[in-house]
Formats: sequence, structure tokens, C-alpha cells
Amino acid sequence: MVTKKGKTIHKKSGLIFFYSMMLSGIIAMVVAVLPKHESPFLFAVGIFSLYFVLTGNRALNFKRKNLNLKIDQLISIIMIITGILMVLLPIVLTKSINIILVVFAIIGMIFSVQDLMLFKKPEQLRKGWLKLHLGKMIGGYISATTAFVVVNDFFPSFYGWFIPGIIGGFIIAYWMRKMNKKTVGNNVYN
Repeated sequence: MVTKKGKTIHKKSGLIFFYSMMLSGIIAMVVAVLPKHESPFLFAVGIFSLYFVLTGNRALNFKRKNLNLKIDQLISIIMIITGILMVLLPIVLTKSINIILVVFAIIGMIFSVQDLMLFKKPEQLRKGWLKLHLGKMIGGYISATTAFVVVNDFFPSFYGWFIPGIIGGFIIAYWMRKMNKKTVGNNVYN
């Protein structure tokens, strides 16, 4: 995140981050279905983290013409279905709402719906690929940081679930403002 974009060190460290996050998310999903470790919560968070990193990496393809967006559409649809399940499963299984899962579900569904709408605008998608890449990869970083903070109990109560997202949101806003100065009118989040 701090290296010069487009340079070799950025690309190599980005690939290490991408594959590390993919492995971490997959391991979380596997652990979540192991006997005596069953955790729909961990499984859903694994999908949530994978969504951001995977879509952030795939955004690199959007700069090309004649895109095939079927895989990207499928990823967004899976995240929407996962978001719905993140809200409904705790209600069905425990007759209660898990506020953290609801917040994550809403965030994931909003981004997925935005992605699906953007896929219908190939020219805007092509112009905004870098902002999508940046926003989603930082979103993946927020996910990893959140998991680290929560597992290690850095903040009391539920604060650890939201503090990394708030700080990360400021980082995303900083980079988006910086990029808007370079490319006025290419904001894919409008």
C-alpha cells in the first residue's frame, strides 16, 4: 500500500498479499466446517474477506477492452447470497440477530450490487479500474486487520470489529481523493 504503484515491488508484494489472503480465507472456511469447530460466522467472514481481495485483484482486468464479466458477476452474486445468509441464518438457528454479521452483510451486498450495476457500463468500468482495485484491496486489508485485532483482543467488546474499518475507510478516502485529483470525472462509486 505504501510502495509506488505499478513498480515491481508493488506488484510482487501485492501478489504475496493476494495469495496470502486467499489462503487465509480458504483456511478459515475449511476450519469453519471441521467437526467440533463448526462456525457459520467464520465461514461467512472467510467469504467476505475473499470477496474483497478477489474482486480487487480482478479489477486489474477491467482496463482491457472486450471483457468477459461472467466470473465477476458470479462472485458478486455469491456475495449477495452470502450476505442474505449472514443475516438470516443466525435468526433461524439462534432466534437472534448478530449485529456484526448484519453490518458485514450489508457492506458486502452494497458493494456487490454496485459491482453488478457497474458491469453494465463497460466504459466507466474501464476508466475506473484503478479505483476499484485500490478500494477493494484496501477492503481486503481491512478484513485481515479486523480478524487480527479481534482474535488478539486489542479492543474491548465489539469495538475491534469496527475500528479497523473506520481507519481503513479514512485511508480509502485519502487515496480516492488523491486519485480524483489525477483523473477528474472517473469516480466509479458515483
